[in-house]
Amino acid sequence: MLIDIHCHLDEHEYKDLDKLMEEILDSEVKMVIVSGSDIKSSNEAIELAHKYDFVYATVGFHPHNCMNLKERDYQMFDKWLTDKKVIAIGEIGLDYYYDEEVKDKQIEVFKRQIEIAEAYQRPVIIHERNASEDIYDILKNCNVKGIIHCFNGSLESANKFIDLGFLLGIGGIITFKKNNLKEVVKDIPLDYLVLETDSPYLTPVPFRGKQNTPLNLPLVASAMALIKEVTYSEIVSRTANNVKHLFDFN
Repeated sequence: MLIDIHCHLDEHEYKDLDKLMEEILDSEVKMVIVSGSDIKSSNEAIELAHKYDFVYATVGFHPHNCMNLKERDYQMFDKWLTDKKVIAIGEIGLDYYYDEEVKDKQIEVFKRQIEIAEAYQRPVIIHERNASEDIYDILKNCNVKGIIHCFNGSLESANKFIDLGFLLGIGGIITFKKNNLKEVVKDIPLDYLVLETDSPYLTPVPFRGKQNTPLNLPLVASAMALIKEVTYSEIVSRTANNVKHLFDFN
């Protein structure tokens, strides 16, 4: 079964979300994990997960949304993490590409959410952009597992996160012509790879530039099969097993 481990299915992004969900139901994609990035999107992810059996939710505060965070906002986790359809904390992390000037605040918010993940014994979905070293330095001192979502780093960086027990989320970037991710993925054992779309972003070739959806996940799986020189079905089954070993879907 194909599992999209990370996407954003916001009804404001998609003209007819119900239609899209019905199309996913009829596709090869049998499970979708929708990630929140603030209170509103986290609540919407949970609502969608309760509406559709094949959808699960993750909740948290994205680094882009850290500046206006109040102490009371963290109390939401006490409610969110008692919900049976919430399987992880995310999308959390560090992003220095746009927001390096708020680096200290990002680190504070990230560490706080990691502490919550440890307390609730939940996996984390991590956003990393231009912040690999800081994220690694934080995680190596913590007792959490999870996924580095939309991984696009070096083989050295990949192996460091793998050594900490993390999986690497691979998405549409793997289909882009001018990108080194193909060579990195080629050298990473399948035991540490999972598939994602990051919808509505990072649409794979040949639909790059258009709105992404979980329906494009087979394109990511096909690209990985070519790179790894294995069958499409092996990519599907191995990546799904990796997801099932990480998350508690019960």
